Amino acid sequence: MKLYDISLPVSSTLPVWPGDPQVALIAAASLSNGDPCNLTEIRMGAHTGTHIDAPYHFLSDGAKIDVIALSTLIGPCLVVEVDAQKMIRKDDLIKRNLAGHSRIIFKTRNSQLWVQSSSKFTADYVAIDAEAASYLAGMKIVLVGIDYLSVDAYQSAGALVHRIFLQNNIVILEGLNLSDVAAGVYELICAPLRLVGCEAAPARALLRKATL
Repeated sequence: MKLYDISLPVSSTLPVWPGDPQVALIAAASLSNGDPCNLTEIRMGAHTGTHIDAPYHFLSDGAKIDVIALSTLIGPCLVVEVDAQKMIRKDDLIKRNLAGHSRIIFKTRNSQLWVQSSSKFTADYVAIDAEAASYLAGMKIVLVGIDYLSVDAYQSAGALVHRIFLQNNIVILEGLNLSDVAAGVYELICAPLRLVGCEAAPARALLRKATL
């Protein structure tokens, strides 16, 4: 089995969404300072790096991250590569055979942003437009993922794409690095932190593909 780690490494140089807390990994105790062990204090937002958005993110009565079923986050997944410069549109989806897939992850030019290892947030990333989101919601999928920090375009009004997905109980997986992953069918293994009562959580996300 070939295993791909598609989650982002968390460090103080990891780009975060503008206004979100910066990542801080602080040595609370250190062997080099004579302490009995090394101990790290972690400070960051729930939407840091690779993370899951639960319906509660934009819906006051939506499910929170600690009650999302693991069966939603683990299972067959289709990786779709889209050659879009700005938005993934409905036309990009219609010409692909998405029927029968309950988890869909989009690979775009965004993944190369992670390869470049820039510590700056990039506003000009590929997102999903509302019409495409509605089309996906009509397919009864349970999870959609993308290779930057939001399924919505930067400064989009009302976070409409988030709302379309979350109102249809579609979990959102953001902040993926698919640079080493080809389009195709995989098994997704995704485990967010079990943060009680929260709208999101950082996650470790893996793809597994059988090798011949």
